[in-house]
Amino acid sequence: MQISVSTLGDLRRMEVWLPWIGRGVKVIVILAVAWVVTRFSKRAFSQLRLYATGIINRRGDATRFELEKRAKTVSSAMRKLLNTFVWIIAVVMALTELQFHVEPLLAGLGVAGLAAGLGAQTLIKDWLGGLFLLLEDQIRIGDGVIINGIGGSVVEINMRTTVLRGENGAVHIISNGSITALANLTREYSYYIFETIIAHHADAVKALEILRQTAAEIAEEDAFRPAILAPLEVMGVDRLGDKGATLRARIKTLPSQQWGVGRELNLRVKQRFDAAEISFPPVG
Repeated sequence: MQISVSTLGDLRRMEVWLPWIGRGVKVIVILAVAWVVTRFSKRAFSQLRLYATGIINRRGDATRFELEKRAKTVSSAMRKLLNTFVWIIAVVMALTELQFHVEPLLAGLGVAGLAAGLGAQTLIKDWLGGLFLLLEDQIRIGDGVIINGIGGSVVEINMRTTVLRGENGAVHIISNGSITALANLTREYSYYIFETIIAHHADAVKALEILRQTAAEIAEEDAFRPAILAPLEVMGVDRLGDKGATLRARIKTLPSQQWGVGRELNLRVKQRFDAAEISFPPVG
């Protein structure tokens, strides 16, 4: 009972609590500073991205659209690395202020990391894959790509994974180390491939002329002129099959704009073919 009363008396003394109150305040300050640094880094990287894009754009090394995607990709990855580093330091400092002995913890983490590294070849491969994706500028956030047969738009590039958003809204998470085939559909420029089959008795020459005229009209309209980089390239009758003749052409557009231009081209060509009585092969 004497021990309990004595201990209770010690706890009531302000001298016992003052050091812990001071340490608690320091911990709060450390965490607050870490939070402020991470918030500031977001603004700083955003401003740096705009500044770098402006300088390179004035030099004319690439289109502003491409520069924006490149800058957004690199700044996003660098900001995540910086934030991780800042919070690790903040946690270690906070534990030190609370009089935790972090040296054995750090040593244990080092040994555990070494052991994990020996058995985590896949993880290391993913990190190296992500590093080369960024260094070699293979893909950028916003690109339309096909990775290992999976198509979608790049929404996130991490050191370990790349995240795609499919046309149907599905999210595909792909390990960077497992990427063996990558097709970037929106690098610098894109092409929309127009292909249709008309019946054998239809006038192919007239159909190709309608295709040219329709594409030229679309290219003159304000809604599509900025997206189209070159006139329609008509390849002609690509092949003859059992059902009919295959017409093929392509039109060059800004990255990611090929689908909108292509859909409009398809709609108008279908209307013009119907009006000109250019028939398609029967179904079945």
